[in-house]
Amino acid sequence: MNSKLHMVSDGRGRPLTFFLSPGQMSDAKGALVLLAEMPPAKRLLGDKGYDADWLRDELKARGVRACIPARSGRNHPASHNRRLYKKRCRIENAFARLKDWRGIAMRYTRCGDLFLSAIALAATVIFWLK
Repeated sequence: MNSKLHMVSDGRGRPLTFFLSPGQMSDAKGALVLLAEMPPAKRLLGDKGYDADWLRDELKARGVRACIPARSGRNHPASHNRRLYKKRCRIENAFARLKDWRGIAMRYTRCGDLFLSAIALAATVIFWLK
């Protein structure tokens, strides 16, 4: 079973909410689900998979500045702040730290609900409990 994990995190890279989508679903459509759960924010950093005009418009309507590089095939590419985009490594590091848990990295549980629960447990232990 192929699936993707979408995550909203704070400025320090700590996960706030998750969404597990089917593998064939685009990242931008996964962002649509997370927008309802997204806390108030000033900026949203995302990779090229989140590059969609409707997503940029929705973020702008909410007062959120998007820092998403344009896909290579766009006719009218949107600009983004390269210096700010470099901070996206915090999100990638959060994914890497979650994969330190063997059960998550190897995806031992086939059930999506159990897998998402394991991710939530790991995120709580790694990022929120001191």
